[in-house]
Amino acid sequence: MKLNSEYWENRYQNLQTGWDAGQITTPIKAYIDQLEDKNIKILIPGCGNSYEFEYLIQKGFQNTHVLDYAETPLENLKKRIPNYPKDQLILGDFFDHHETYDLIIEQTFFCALDPELRKNYAQKMYSLLKPKGKIAGLLFQFPLTESGPPFGGSKESYIELFSPLFQIRKLETAYNSIKPRQENELFFIFTKK
Repeated sequence: MKLNSEYWENRYQNLQTGWDAGQITTPIKAYIDQLEDKNIKILIPGCGNSYEFEYLIQKGFQNTHVLDYAETPLENLKKRIPNYPKDQLILGDFFDHHETYDLIIEQTFFCALDPELRKNYAQKMYSLLKPKGKIAGLLFQFPLTESGPPFGGSKESYIELFSPLFQIRKLETAYNSIKPRQENELFFIFTKK
C-alpha cells in the first residue's frame, strides 16, 4: 500500500477518516491556550481537517500555515474559514516544503507516515524550524506493527529518534487525551538544538 496523495485523497472522499476527532483535541487545545506570542509562525503538517488550525485562528494566531497533500481537507478549511489567506493553506508534500517556522504542531501526521520515513521526518522537522524552534503535539504509544496507519511507537524509540536533533523538553503520557485515545498518547515538546 502506497501512502501517497491519492491514498489520502481517497480516504477523505470516502469519509474513511477515523482519526478525525471532529474538534480540537484537549492536549493540543491546552498547549495552545498557554502560548503567549501571537506573532509566531506556526505550521501544522499533514493537517487534515485541522480543528487545531481553526482554533489558532480564533485565538489570534494569524501567521499559521497548514500543509497537506490531499486537496479535500484544504477545501474543507477554505469553506470553514473563507476569509483566511489562501497562500497559508498549502497543497504539497511535507518533504518538499522549505519554509521555516517557530512552532510546528504534530497531530496525527507522524503516525500516518510509513515508519521507514521516521528518520527523514525528524530531519525535515529540524530543517523547517528556526533556531530554538519547537515541535509540540502528540505521538501514539502502542506497539509498532506493520498494519497501519496509524503506526505506533514507544517513548524509548522516540527519544532515540529525536534526541540527536532536539532537546526533549517534555515526553509523557497525556493526562487529558480524548476518551478513545486515553493512555495511548504521549504529549511532547521538542526544541531544536
